[in-house]
Amino acid sequence: MIILGIDPGLRTTGFGVIEKHGNTLRYIASGTIKTGLEGALPPRLKVILKGVSDIVAAYQPGCAAIEKVFVNVNPHSTLLLGQARGAAITALVGADLDVAEYTAVQVKQAVVGTGKAAKAQVQDMVARLLKLPGLPGTDAADALGVAICHAHSMDALALIGALAPASGTLSMKRSRLV
Repeated sequence: MIILGIDPGLRTTGFGVIEKHGNTLRYIASGTIKTGLEGALPPRLKVILKGVSDIVAAYQPGCAAIEKVFVNVNPHSTLLLGQARGAAITALVGADLDVAEYTAVQVKQAVVGTGKAAKAQVQDMVARLLKLPGLPGTDAADALGVAICHAHSMDALALIGALAPASGTLSMKRSRLV
């Protein structure tokens, strides 16, 4: 299974592509989509949409995962980041990919073991887990971390699905005290 991870950003969107075989993860590619520091919003969103579409076409992932936006102190920045994220998601679903979403805390927990890990720790662990010769850039490392988080979560979700009752319903008996 080839997994595409996305770390959305209005200036720089990171991407990471990995392959999962059983419990083994293999690095395929990573990098960034740069929209430029200045300029009108619509053309920048178009760059993200086209960049993600081009990555999907080049690597043919079977699924994708993207980091969720957190609400920060500046609501305007949160809205802008949400629009960048929306452009990336549009490209992914436009290619008929299932898209999972993870918070930064979930990604850090899956990659480093603590939800309060620093960016440098994420970079280091991504390099170790994927046996990279050096550290990827921070945006690419975050995107690879999202893909790794999804690779680990896929196993848990499959296990939960296998344990679910076939009927999909849960019955409970009620008792009355008389």
